Amino acid sequence: MDLDTVLNRPWSGWSKDDGPDTDVVLSSRIRLARNLEGVPFPVAMKGEHLTAVMAAAERVVESLNSGAGLGRYSLIAIKDLRQLDRAVLVEKHLMSPQHASNEKYGALILREDECVSIMVNEEDHFRIQTLSSGLQLPETLRLANVVDDAMDRVVRYAFSPQIGYLTCCPTNVGTGLRGSVMVHVPALALTGQAGSVLSAVGKLGLVVRGLYGEGSEAAGNVFQISNQVSLGQTEGDIVANLSGIARRIIDQERDARARLINGIRMQLEDRVFRAFGVMKNARIMSSAEALRLWSDIRLGICAGLIMGIPLAKLDELLVMSRPGYIQRTAGREMEPSERDITRANMIRKLLEV
Repeated sequence: MDLDTVLNRPWSGWSKDDGPDTDVVLSSRIRLARNLEGVPFPVAMKGEHLTAVMAAAERVVESLNSGAGLGRYSLIAIKDLRQLDRAVLVEKHLMSPQHASNEKYGALILREDECVSIMVNEEDHFRIQTLSSGLQLPETLRLANVVDDAMDRVVRYAFSPQIGYLTCCPTNVGTGLRGSVMVHVPALALTGQAGSVLSAVGKLGLVVRGLYGEGSEAAGNVFQISNQVSLGQTEGDIVANLSGIARRIIDQERDARARLINGIRMQLEDRVFRAFGVMKNARIMSSAEALRLWSDIRLGICAGLIMGIPLAKLDELLVMSRPGYIQRTAGREMEPSERDITRANMIRKLLEV
């Protein structure tokens, strides 16, 4: 795998697919937490344990690469990545911000199309992550299970017949599964409903986080919604519950969009086209402003007000506008003011139609 190719492109293989319900759901993700039998969790690891985990990681890559139809995988040590490389991998949701700083023990197993990434020695020894476009949780789970089965043939997991897979955090014990959907809900935000809708989700046993997951703030009216615990539930239960709640959010967001179109169409058009005009002509733009304008323009495309720009192309801005990607593309670190100028230039070129 050519890592430079992965880092240079603002899109991932999964994001180029035209998944269902992409007007509201940007992506579906499945994460499986797995640990090795007889090896302390990463938080308690010592140097000698690293050899065992990395040897297991090498066997995993060999097993995945020898499996028919599984794609090509590479094992990348975090310590071998430059800071800007790590930043781009975080911005592309291929690893967590915490893992990016794990130079001592951390590694990443990455499939060339970026639909599968496995964090090695994050909170658990292995965190298998699969990604799909739109609302496709069952399909995303099937891919994760195929990867998990290939790994299970060459490593021995820490597993209890009574409680399931053993994990560092008690909330992941059991299936070890964390499903999530990334939703874009600008109409709910504009109509003042987003707070109550997301609060209701929290009361149903799910957790709502920002654009980059745990510890991140909401930006661009994008939220990640995921199950909170995995113990006592089957994989099917978790995915069915999350899919059902995601479907309700989709319906509520679409209903809010229809009410905006039917009730205050001119005001909505003004907001959308002002955002589009600024995006196409600005010479200086911060990352926060870019996300805010992206949200308005995406709403305009989904509402049929802006034509000729595919959602997949616009969604490249979620990576292109971020500080790490901008600096890596330039080949050097930049002051914020210089990044803002470069960001505006990149966005103008993207929106040339």
